[in-house]
Amino acid sequence: MRKGSLKYALLLTFIMFYGCIYSQLLDGEKVAFTHDDSLRGGLRPERTCYDVTFYDLNVKVDIASKSISGYNTLYFTANTPFDRLQIDLFQNMIIDKIEHNEIPLLYERDGNAVFIAMDRTIKPKEKDKIRVVYHGVPNQAKRAPWDGGFVWAKDDENKDWVAVACEGTGASLWWPCKDELSDEPDSMKITCTYPVDLFFVGNGSLLSDSKNTDATRTTTWKVSYPINNYNVTLNIGNYVHFSDSYTSNEISTDLSLDYYVMPYNLEQAKKHFKQVKPMMACYEKYFGPYPFWNDGYALVETPYLGMEHQGAIAYGNKYKTGYNGRDFSGIGLDFDYIIIHESGHEWWGNSVSCKDIADLWIHEGFCTYAESIYVEELFGKKKAQDYINAKKKSVANKAPIQGKYGVNSEGAGDMYNKSCLFLNTLRTFINNDSLWFGMIHDFSAKTFKTKNIDYNDVVRYFETKSRKSLRPLFDQYLKQAEIPTLVYKIEDKNKFMKTIYYKWKADAPNFQMRFYYSINGKNDYATASTNWSSFDVRVRKVKKFVVNEEKMYINIQKI
Repeated sequence: MRKGSLKYALLLTFIMFYGCIYSQLLDGEKVAFTHDDSLRGGLRPERTCYDVTFYDLNVKVDIASKSISGYNTLYFTANTPFDRLQIDLFQNMIIDKIEHNEIPLLYERDGNAVFIAMDRTIKPKEKDKIRVVYHGVPNQAKRAPWDGGFVWAKDDENKDWVAVACEGTGASLWWPCKDELSDEPDSMKITCTYPVDLFFVGNGSLLSDSKNTDATRTTTWKVSYPINNYNVTLNIGNYVHFSDSYTSNEISTDLSLDYYVMPYNLEQAKKHFKQVKPMMACYEKYFGPYPFWNDGYALVETPYLGMEHQGAIAYGNKYKTGYNGRDFSGIGLDFDYIIIHESGHEWWGNSVSCKDIADLWIHEGFCTYAESIYVEELFGKKKAQDYINAKKKSVANKAPIQGKYGVNSEGAGDMYNKSCLFLNTLRTFINNDSLWFGMIHDFSAKTFKTKNIDYNDVVRYFETKSRKSLRPLFDQYLKQAEIPTLVYKIEDKNKFMKTIYYKWKADAPNFQMRFYYSINGKNDYATASTNWSSFDVRVRKVKKFVVNEEKMYINIQKI
């Protein structure tokens, strides 16, 4: 078992555009935190006393009333003795009853948290379950996926089209669960009943599908791997299905590729989704085989832009290149950003997951960096570096990209691009691509595959593998708002020699990092700390002193 909304306001209109794109349902850092924040983000005894092992979610969707009803059976193993536990369900969703082995349980609400009194003390290591029966009108997304909730839409043929996206806002906006990231079920079953003329696509593998006598249809999907709560999804529409397969270099069986699209987009989708196989080969090479192999990979057309729902990637880029037709690369590349980025989350976020939303940069930073690896593999290293550097203009550097633990606090929206630029800087600092890509591969494919991790896990891993002191670099780029600034000055030592003085201006303790430079066209490097250092150059005149910023995300200041 696993332990484990961005309304990011930027000052410039251009930056606001990019901030919107990269901010999937993040609120940004708060100045103060509330009791509700602690209830949602904290790990109090009522949460740590048990581990979720399996969810059996059964939901009926009434499109006419935009309501849902059903139950979730929560299977768990006790960590400590307890007679009280916490689950989560938004206040606007009504609990009909909670049962333990058919015995009704008392419960009380505290905001969106639900505290349940068990009918007896549950002993350590005991396996048990409770069932929560509920109904209500779930939050409706105003602009999915940037705010959480249901999307009640119509397709181009005026048929109903229902979807949900809830990252940041929380899965408990529509189903009762232990809504925190450190505890994921080992597996899950999702059953939905809905109008008979539509089809429900869920996470994982299709388990059963039947038509009922009351003009409804009931479909069940089974997830056989750990899954975080916000990845659980409903997609209900007039879907048509086509499939393909991907042959791995590492796994003997082929990976099932399934596509669910609107019928009027079928032929276009068959051509457009050919991007998937080269992407899959690239990500397998650098991050290991697709992590949810037995469940298969799927793209599901949605009435909103996209989301990384595990095994059922939400796709709404309208079969355009870039980001809804815009050149999102910044350098003229024409791949479909939604396919490449959201699929990258299968490795970064869905398999390797953070324990607390404060470390959501692990999901978004590594996934954004995965885009650049895709570019490097398909278009070359120079193009990849151009792709990375194009992201600099959209970074605000106004707040840290790591949030606060225990209060449901994600960091700034810079977690996408700034984290990517930092990882590229780290690659340059390590200065050994064989070692670098080996670390990235093992990080994803072995050490942390289907695990929940935090900041310290990441830092320790890279320090151990590289045998370098990296914590000051991580601390500066992730825990501080500003990036490091290289301050330098040039003075005459004598008629034939100049002295270059240099240091880093940085807030992280013990910050030290190499920088690359050229003097009059001659390349070299030096290591600087936050204290002044110097070296002498035997030249009459420094015609040109250039610090290389192409492969590092730094500021330069001459004094």
